[in-house]
Amino acid sequence: MSLSPVDRARFVNAYTRSLIAAWSDEDYSDRLTRDPRCALVESGVALPADSVVDVVRDVPDGAGEADIDMQIELYEQGLRSGRFEFRIPRAPRVATVELSDGDLDSVTGGVVSCSCSPCCCSM
Repeated sequence: MSLSPVDRARFVNAYTRSLIAAWSDEDYSDRLTRDPRCALVESGVALPADSVVDVVRDVPDGAGEADIDMQIELYEQGLRSGRFEFRIPRAPRVATVELSDGDLDSVTGGVVSCSCSPCCCSM
């Protein structure tokens, strides 16, 4: 059973909401561990009432962490079997480095704009 484009989009949106909540909300993350079916339904994932849900959290680096197609396939398998597997990879790391004046200058192209008319700035 292959998802229709609309159902696929709904699943991707709900799964994404679940990932973001698992990464940013400790209470949701705990609920995902204690009662994964309920937590996923709360995020909008459509699951049958009698389904069994396994959450895999320790997805190794490079093992399809961001492979949404794999998660869609697992979801489709679950729709056929009643047993679902949801992979919740580690939260992505965001580099927080400060930019130097030279870096900032290259981002803005070194352009200085003046809003006074007529221009009184000498550049």
